[in-house]
Amino acid sequence: MKIIGKLIVSGFQDLLNLFYPNPCLLCQNTLQSQEELVCTTCRLQLPETGQHRGEALVSGQIKFAGKIPVEFVYAYLYFNKKGKTQKLIHALKYRGQKEVGSLLGRWYGFQLKTEIQLQEQIDLIVGVPLHPAKLRQRGYNQSDWFAKGLSEMLEVPWSDKALIRNQYTISQTGKDRIERWQNVSHVFTVSEPDLVANKRILLVDDVLTTGATLEACTATLLASNCQSVGIITIAATR
Repeated sequence: MKIIGKLIVSGFQDLLNLFYPNPCLLCQNTLQSQEELVCTTCRLQLPETGQHRGEALVSGQIKFAGKIPVEFVYAYLYFNKKGKTQKLIHALKYRGQKEVGSLLGRWYGFQLKTEIQLQEQIDLIVGVPLHPAKLRQRGYNQSDWFAKGLSEMLEVPWSDKALIRNQYTISQTGKDRIERWQNVSHVFTVSEPDLVANKRILLVDDVLTTGATLEACTATLLASNCQSVGIITIAATR
């Protein structure tokens, strides 16, 4: 009976797709019943960095070297202008497609769990927070949705309460590293120190550029007596 039920559901979904096609975010081809947001062909074409496997230079580690101690820095995808990663990031941040963050978190979380057992190295996942005004404007924090996906796959809890942004900052776009650091160096606070004390924190964000925001978050977490901080972003520039 279960098999028959699954066949009926699958057939109904195929019928819905015929009249109301659900397009891939990247190529606009109709998704198959087992696909979510991105078709299998486009998923296989995503520019993965392989950094957690040691397949590429972890440029993020260099960005933080000599500035602040981090356990690791990984990015899931390379970010190229007009490329597939940029399209996904824009859908996540500017087109209300928050589920993209969760999907990418689950995809990368599966790799991190099965290939390097990351779940054994962390105790809590924390997304880079938005200011409440920006959160109201966007309706959600894209980093938290990435954190949710990672949490689901790694089976490690995440919190959107541990770290808060207490000052509204202007956009980082177009700023150099020093300007970005000055823009964010004193804007984060650990609101619930007990949540992070003696914990191995995984800090997550959408795109790693100069690293100024992540550096400021890491400094705040370490000052609140967490045991360590590792960093993962959806994407990073080459």
